[in-house]
Amino acid sequence: MITVEGLTVEFGGTTLFKDISFQINEKDRIALMGKNGAGKSTLLKILAGVRNATRGTVSIPKDCTVAYLPQHLMTEDGRTVREEASMAFAHLMETENEIGRLNDQLATRTDYESDEYMSLIEKVSELSEKFYAIDMTHFDEDVEKTLTGLGFEREQLDRPTSEFSGGWRMRIELAKLLLKDPDVLLLDEPTNHLDIGSILWLEDFIRTSSKAVVVISHDRRFVDAITTRTIEVTMGRIYDYKASYSHYLELRKERREQQMKQFEEQQKMIQETKDFIERFKGTYSKTLQVQSRVKMLEKLEIIEVDDEDTSALRLKFPPSPRSGNYPVQADSVGKRFGSHEVFSNATFMIGRGEKIAFVGRNGEGKSTMVKCIMGELEHEGTLTLGHNVQTAYFAQNQASLLDENLTVFQTIDDIAKGDVRLKIRDMLGAFMFGGEESTKKVKVLSGGERTRLAILKLLLEPVNLLILDEPTNHLDLKTKDILKQALQDYDGTLILVSHDRDFLDGLVTKVYEFGHKRVKEHLCGINEFLENKRMENLRDIERKD
Repeated sequence: MITVEGLTVEFGGTTLFKDISFQINEKDRIALMGKNGAGKSTLLKILAGVRNATRGTVSIPKDCTVAYLPQHLMTEDGRTVREEASMAFAHLMETENEIGRLNDQLATRTDYESDEYMSLIEKVSELSEKFYAIDMTHFDEDVEKTLTGLGFEREQLDRPTSEFSGGWRMRIELAKLLLKDPDVLLLDEPTNHLDIGSILWLEDFIRTSSKAVVVISHDRRFVDAITTRTIEVTMGRIYDYKASYSHYLELRKERREQQMKQFEEQQKMIQETKDFIERFKGTYSKTLQVQSRVKMLEKLEIIEVDDEDTSALRLKFPPSPRSGNYPVQADSVGKRFGSHEVFSNATFMIGRGEKIAFVGRNGEGKSTMVKCIMGELEHEGTLTLGHNVQTAYFAQNQASLLDENLTVFQTIDDIAKGDVRLKIRDMLGAFMFGGEESTKKVKVLSGGERTRLAILKLLLEPVNLLILDEPTNHLDLKTKDILKQALQDYDGTLILVSHDRDFLDGLVTKVYEFGHKRVKEHLCGINEFLENKRMENLRDIERKD
């Protein structure tokens, strides 16, 4: 369907990628992978037609429809959620109106034998064939089903979009794209604003759809669940495999090992040939053999070993000061905004060194509880921080709160104190901001680079209670794995708000579930919790049946 040939992107003296070619076929489900700043989002924008390449072509057939969900988008105000999602069918309404206008012209014209009249008939036939081939009978049902699948309650569908946060508006845009039923769906980080339930729904939707999908996502389980092909953008090149991401990593490792073996064998043969030439180049009886070997070396194609991106974050949290036995104690905690009750009667104790997850649908109070713990919101009941608790907090929008006009170095230099000031350059280097990277303005950084910088700010002082609200949004898989390992090694108390199942797996040992205005404690890891929830949901369905 879509053919990419010789694509090159250059800006500011830097080549993002050079002379890449590939094809997107019907029913392809492609994961576009690579580290932050490799050019994934840029490539997706070029496929969507919202950005131009320096050189190369993207060929899309005229009858092929492409829909694109960018990372950052705001829905217009003025409509309800249902009305905004129904705009997915606006083009069909326009087609219906166009058919009506053309039929009116045919009814009034009398030049039946003219080329213009025949042209009108052909156009009406073509539009009608396309229009009536689409089943419009389940229009309202499809809108409601898609919106509720993405997490909206039915009673929310007739509320104005202006009442919803940016994350919920992103869901409305995603619903519109899915309802349009395009031939190619381009999704840039679609899970960033979805809770676990909505991610599972989207996985099922994409798997059962017959359309082509190209997705950028740093949610490993989501990517592995939906994709059958992986294109990795790295070191200015692409590697294209018909395999899921995890399988691709294994195949690429095997391929590189094979290349290295062949390269070493060839180098050994070259050295032996050179030794032979050097040894016998003056010997008359060996002249033909020497000449033959010289020509052979001249024609020899040197085996190339795939470049490997070895740049990586070096992350270790400083040792945490000892706190009391229970850093966080909640007794009958509740929160309401006006008449809206978020949760009530939440009672729990978090022990020193525990690593726990806050999970649940968006809007059920996870971030609100975190803000109550941080003292940013007033609440009902009692919330007590234990003896000598020193807290660091990474908010959902932490990366966007950075001053865009400062450089990377200035961002850290402005808040670093004491002995840490002597280590700023080393810390920036460990976070992949060494050399010229440290002089970049924050406003030119990618989402993942901003997140790395925001995490670095957390390390400037040792703390014993670390609260992270969606820290993995925009982080590439490699960096996410390094952050996960650092948190596993962290000796303080950790509270994580996250929808990333792979990130939480093996990291947390207790789950607090937010839902139905309650906070429920589960003494298990994330996988056992999800398995139990699936069983609960199945039992609920059986009861309804």
